[in-house]
Amino acid sequence: MRVLSIPASPSLAALATWLLAAVLLATGLGKALDVEGFGAVLAGYRLLPPGSEAFVALAITIAELGLAAALLHRPWRRGAAWGAVLLFLANAVVLSLTLLRGIELANCGCFGVFWPRPLRPWTPLEDLALAGLALIAGMRPK
Repeated sequence: MRVLSIPASPSLAALATWLLAAVLLATGLGKALDVEGFGAVLAGYRLLPPGSEAFVALAITIAELGLAAALLHRPWRRGAAWGAVLLFLANAVVLSLTLLRGIELANCGCFGVFWPRPLRPWTPLEDLALAGLALIAGMRPK
């Protein structure tokens, strides 16, 4: 069953899959190197109940690494691509809400604590672009 009727060329979808897996691997590894530090970054967003940051940091890290691996496993590829769409859309919403609330972050946490990037107005757009890439990856033929 095809959810979207927009055809994607097999080579474009394959490239999108590999790029997406590489991005998720990089972001997941960056967070895995210091999950506690990533939890501290999450606390700066002021959206989570105090004390839950470490759990959420670990969950996000596992999700990113799991999605990266699942994208490269043919039977799980489509589901992983849709999971990535949801992850990146959720990131875009959280980043946008943080910007709208006027919270300045020296590190958005996108790559954990080892490659700090400040939260900027275009940061949510990066996640929307990655969600689009995940849509293309999800259209890759079996």
